[in-house]
Amino acid sequence: MVTGEEENLIVVDGLAKQYKEFTLHGIHFHLPAGYIMGMIGPNGAGKTTTIKALLDMIRPDAGHISMLGASTANDRIALRDSLGVQLDTTLYPDYWRVKQVAKSLRDFFPQWDDAYFDQLCREMDIPSKTKYKSMSRGTQVKLQLAAALAHHPRLLILDEPTGGLDPLARDELLTRLQDFIADGEHSVLLSTHLTGDLERIADFLLYIRGGRQQFFGHVDDLLNQYVLVKGGLNELTPALREVLIGLRTHSEGFSGLLAVDQTAGLPNTLLQESITLEELMIYFGRGGHA
Repeated sequence: MVTGEEENLIVVDGLAKQYKEFTLHGIHFHLPAGYIMGMIGPNGAGKTTTIKALLDMIRPDAGHISMLGASTANDRIALRDSLGVQLDTTLYPDYWRVKQVAKSLRDFFPQWDDAYFDQLCREMDIPSKTKYKSMSRGTQVKLQLAAALAHHPRLLILDEPTGGLDPLARDELLTRLQDFIADGEHSVLLSTHLTGDLERIADFLLYIRGGRQQFFGHVDDLLNQYVLVKGGLNELTPALREVLIGLRTHSEGFSGLLAVDQTAGLPNTLLQESITLEELMIYFGRGGHA
């Protein structure tokens, strides 16, 4: 359980950014040392905008960001050794091989560890002679992760780190992230569509939809706020239809999410089931009605 005495490696208060066709509204969260936080939401929800603001790739219109104790973009420049980043984009020139990655990055990170980078590349089966453009998407991601870890950061910010990885590679990565935070001094923020990964390893969850924060807190707390309600069409009353989230009707009946505090008085004939993060995103994505 997080206490007020624990150090926060990230604090975001009221983050907002206005674009012509999209607005990120007042995002608030914190990430204490020793924890993994997941960020979820549909495409275009604002996850990438939030990450770019954290990395000072864009300038917010409002709000406050503190990362590793640094509250300004200039102060955060001096902390680059303590921050490891993997982005869901093509990061390196097409012609680079592993040795070019190491040669380029060691000049930027005083704590760069060639031996550790080589070890990570071996453990992740990253071919040393293959050009970056010829690597599979999964191998490109693994190379970015190896580079993000090679300078011994304290905080990792990862955008779709398991994208393109096979099940074994995903399992190894998730285990590596759990080991990374095991000493209570390191933390991970990761954005992903693979909600099953977050249910396995995440302590905190930030849920963004349509540029607005829907939830921040412990994963279990979010899942315990809703149940999946199922029943026959003859049991779908107007009052129930009004409060169900993501209502879906079909020939056999209906299903929809319902807040736990609204379940009092439901007929015993209705089935109530616990939900997964994936189900929560799907039903919220459908909106209030089918």
